[in-house]
Amino acid sequence: MAWLLCLCFSVHADGNAPDLVLKGQLSGADNHTYRSVPFTVPANVNRITVQFDYTGRDQHTTVDLGVLGPDGFHGQDGFRGWSGGSKKIFTIGQTDATPSFLPGPIRAGRWTLLLGVPNIRSGVTAQYTARIWFGHPGDPAWLPEVLNPPLRSEAGWYRGDLHMHGAHSDGSCVSQSGRQRVPCPLFLTIEAALHRGLDFIALSDHNTVSQANDLRELQPYFDNLLLIPAREITTFTGHANVFGTDEPIDFRVGSAAVPDWNALLHEVGRLHALISINHPIRPDDETCMGCGWAPSNPVDMHEVQAIEAVNGMDAMLPDSGVPFWQKLLDQGYRLTGVGGSDNHDAEKSLTLPGGVRVGTPTTVVHASALSMPAILDGIRAGHVFIDTEGTPDRFLDLTATAGSQNAQMGDALSAPRGEIVHFSLQAIAPAGAHAEVIVDGKSWQPKADLVVHGPLKQSFDWPSDGKRHWIRANVRGAGGELLLVGNPIYINEGTGQGQG
Repeated sequence: MAWLLCLCFSVHADGNAPDLVLKGQLSGADNHTYRSVPFTVPANVNRITVQFDYTGRDQHTTVDLGVLGPDGFHGQDGFRGWSGGSKKIFTIGQTDATPSFLPGPIRAGRWTLLLGVPNIRSGVTAQYTARIWFGHPGDPAWLPEVLNPPLRSEAGWYRGDLHMHGAHSDGSCVSQSGRQRVPCPLFLTIEAALHRGLDFIALSDHNTVSQANDLRELQPYFDNLLLIPAREITTFTGHANVFGTDEPIDFRVGSAAVPDWNALLHEVGRLHALISINHPIRPDDETCMGCGWAPSNPVDMHEVQAIEAVNGMDAMLPDSGVPFWQKLLDQGYRLTGVGGSDNHDAEKSLTLPGGVRVGTPTTVVHASALSMPAILDGIRAGHVFIDTEGTPDRFLDLTATAGSQNAQMGDALSAPRGEIVHFSLQAIAPAGAHAEVIVDGKSWQPKADLVVHGPLKQSFDWPSDGKRHWIRANVRGAGGELLLVGNPIYINEGTGQGQG
């Protein structure tokens, strides 16, 4: 029997560099045998990711793969899964795992890759390589990057919904027979998102990350729709969506463990996550306990990255989040305005033309790629507009130049007193709609025709007084209804404020 094993260690230099590389050789003598390939998991690990490959497939060599924890086949941390030969890469984490593997605690000690060899011909040798990454508490959810490659690599405007609920919290829909309401399965939310032409969605169930395990199963098949792990932190004094991590977050604001929102925000920052305050002007009473933003103590808003300016269909209602957002902009915070449907019934979203549908509103993000880190980076940067009705083709962009400086929505530039800032506005909206320019929360009329006759392209100048300002654009319909909400360009503003 010829069976060799080489343990090769590498330096963990970046998200794609494995912590451990195991190499070995199989021969014809290994046909119909099982081989154990041990490796050591160090302390403070909460995820194991394995990429496994071997030669000899052209000669009908087949190697199946499984994993055993420190207890072998039996015990609390024993058998953790078997994929056959169907997967070249898999992950096992505390909260989620690749289908055919079991999530759960990752105990330090001796683990084993279990190789099954259903076929290797006599006289044939095959080389195998197992690359192993160890995840640690606080790692971004997209590491290692080899596990989560971009769905699209090109830069562009990507359309998504950042707020929705399903079976893992209080989302419900009518069962197949129509006899009862049941927890609504995640695939219906995905189908609704595809029906609306979205590029990404964030599954934000209340205070839980159990949906992350479903995402591991569904993402490979739905490779046109990015599924972002999220949760709605739901407290007695406000709600906020957290994106980009599936690690536990203690949501008990007001308890001894989490005395105030600042403690929670600090934990979110440690996890490299993004947080957005949800529906801040909702009631905070028995009709919607804790839905409105009502912290007991002052909150350091520099640790917040976004505000849900539009929730569902509230863009024109008294409880819209737009005034709340703009008040914070006036105070000098740089916070990205986003939208979310807050859908709780994906099945109804598929069948009814009205109501709170998945994708209404749509948050449109300019990102370097369709990937979790790129979308979140685009939101952090403020390269975002909100399509309040969730259409597939409406568009809004505002850019500015001052001297040699260029800025897009979310960016900052400096302009001393007397300097002219040149703005360019582009919009696609129904005929008869019109763009409006907002300066520090007040409408400002430039010397330009902002009525939409076709694709709108207009330029205008704004004279700087050397003081701090924020300038953004909206598009309203012929009846004054708010259709598109743009994010600000900041004038004479520090580039770090409000970004957390």
